[in-house]
Amino acid sequence: MDGTMENTARVAVTPPRIRPWYAANEILAFLLELGALATLTWWGFTTGHGAMRILLGLGTPALAITLWALFAAPKARLRPGLPLVLMVKAVVLGGGATAVYEVGHPTAAIALAGLVVANTAVAETFRRSRQVGLDPLL
Repeated sequence: MDGTMENTARVAVTPPRIRPWYAANEILAFLLELGALATLTWWGFTTGHGAMRILLGLGTPALAITLWALFAAPKARLRPGLPLVLMVKAVVLGGGATAVYEVGHPTAAIALAGLVVANTAVAETFRRSRQVGLDPLL
């Protein structure tokens, strides 16, 4: 095996360098996604009466999971353009913030919505920077 082949093999198995801010933002995004599901469930089980509570409590997060898996997840089954991905994220994550508002916590809902917007903006900045080969943290 010549030196060129060895270097190529070494590069191929070396994991990409992950910036701490990027990793932190990705972790925050995941926590916001889980939080949205939890708040949609909370809202569903506190809204309506009888069987409607169960339907909303289980159906609303199930619908959010389905939308996310189809369009917004990193390994989504359908890979639409960025506008549709952002729309699905707005519906699911914004729905989570709206759910917090509807269960009687308007200040927390505003804070959550602001966090979602900031997280999405930072994620988009990282995505665009990677596309053009720039380091957004320099």
